[in-house]
Amino acid sequence: MSEEMKNPETEVVSGNFIDDFIQEDIAPGGRFAGMKVHTRFPPEPNGYLHIGHAKAICIDFGTAEKFGGISNLRMDDTNPTKEDTEYVDAIQNDIRWLGFTWEDRFYYASDYFPKMYELAVKLIRDGFAYVCELTPEQMRENRGDLTHPAVSPYRDRPIEESLDLFERMKNGEFEDGAMTLRAKIDLHSGNFNMRDPVIYRINHMAHHRTGTEWCIYPMYDYAHPIEDAIEGITHSLCSLEFEDHRPLYDWVIEHVDLPAKPRQIEFARLGINNTVMSKRKLRALVEGGYVSGWDDPRMPTLCGLRRRGYTPASIRNFCERIGVAKVNSTVEYSFLEHCLREDLNINAQRVMAVLDPIKLIITNYPEGQSESFEVENNPNRPEDGSRIVTFSRELWIEREDFMETPVKGYFRLFPGNEVRLKTAYVVKCTGCKKDENGVVTEVYAQYDPETRGGNTPDGRKVKSTIHWVDGNGSLDAEIRLYDSLFTVPDPEAGDFMEYLNPNSLKVLTNCKVEASLADAKAPASYQFMRQGYFCVDNMDSRPDHLVFNRSVSLKDGFKKGK
Repeated sequence: MSEEMKNPETEVVSGNFIDDFIQEDIAPGGRFAGMKVHTRFPPEPNGYLHIGHAKAICIDFGTAEKFGGISNLRMDDTNPTKEDTEYVDAIQNDIRWLGFTWEDRFYYASDYFPKMYELAVKLIRDGFAYVCELTPEQMRENRGDLTHPAVSPYRDRPIEESLDLFERMKNGEFEDGAMTLRAKIDLHSGNFNMRDPVIYRINHMAHHRTGTEWCIYPMYDYAHPIEDAIEGITHSLCSLEFEDHRPLYDWVIEHVDLPAKPRQIEFARLGINNTVMSKRKLRALVEGGYVSGWDDPRMPTLCGLRRRGYTPASIRNFCERIGVAKVNSTVEYSFLEHCLREDLNINAQRVMAVLDPIKLIITNYPEGQSESFEVENNPNRPEDGSRIVTFSRELWIEREDFMETPVKGYFRLFPGNEVRLKTAYVVKCTGCKKDENGVVTEVYAQYDPETRGGNTPDGRKVKSTIHWVDGNGSLDAEIRLYDSLFTVPDPEAGDFMEYLNPNSLKVLTNCKVEASLADAKAPASYQFMRQGYFCVDNMDSRPDHLVFNRSVSLKDGFKKGK
């Protein structure tokens, strides 16, 4: 990052409307003139982060970096119902994996419970809040509509009475739902979020950090601006669904006694086709056993994408390239795959692996003899060096690379046809062997010793090159092929469970891979020649049982040569 981009007093070339707002705010005479840009990422620790959160992370942390500012990580743990320390740890791991840091600026919303309660008491004393005894059902019935105001029979409750009831709520004297504390704003407001919203509710559930110390918990719309103000946040960047809540955010900031006055700015959240990104729905997939866990490679969670083989660079590049918008839209999942291909094409080592093996016997190659070939690891990165692959009389090739009676346009192995074995020799197919069911079990060919390295000294044309693995030096591996978890582009349009793809996972056993992969460990990624990009599974792979996940296929035009 250039020094110009790091200096907040230097004009920043705006990349989006958030940058424009911030540049205006920190300019001389602006709202935050002379101040360091300070953002925060406030996830609720009730599930694992997904690709939609990655966009928010990149915006929150990335924007602060762009302006030479700082960013906090804050656990929004104001709702004890589904929160757990498991999610707290996972969230931190995911953000670090993406390459962002918060240094010592790590907070919990629950750290501020005493201060939030103190400020709520002051709101009551100042006549800006009251205790309401309407049930949730009654509150819905009395919320009014666009032509009728909301109604609250407790709105004019005496201040001392509300103070007494609120303290008794805190002390646990009332059951869940018996009472709430509401902000006294405007029952006539056209923005229903301002019609005396609830800012505290009773919940007799133990909190993952505070235990049973509290049985009343602040609502997000009340807690969030207070947390931002306490931490000195300048710009509270959040998703578009909070745009209608901004007047309430500003109301709280103006009516509580805290010096900082953050500015809320909303951006469109990320939508991707063929998946769901609701934590509730993702949790249902996990708890229903439809996937193996939050880190199942079919899940859009960051831990699932990481296990699938996605890299931090590919995800950050994806988030940067889709941009920051004010209108919600859906991005094609294929674009996320494209960003991964770009990264892996440059960085992934090339190896040979056979997913559906059939034996190829080179009948004129001396029995018991073998030789070695030096093969470059990555044509895009010479500095990655080379490796040795062995070659002998018996090899493994893909079953689909042989056809006894070829169809038109088929140029791979069939009786009488020549192909080039990648980096080795040109061979001519001479026939095959079948079992009692007519299934081909062996393919036979003869090699041309003059074509070592795949060259043809006489200049003859060989139309196809296929990959192979030495039968004497190969390793067995399990290969997992993943497809979309859902069969329709928009599974949230109906009952998403009805659209689950029964073919989203295919497990191949007895696959054959190069001996060079004996020490392969996660998170290493490889391009299996002509097959796609694969990574070592970070949960199940062991030296005695290699497991690879297909991260993404090659481009269709390059996936399989004719």
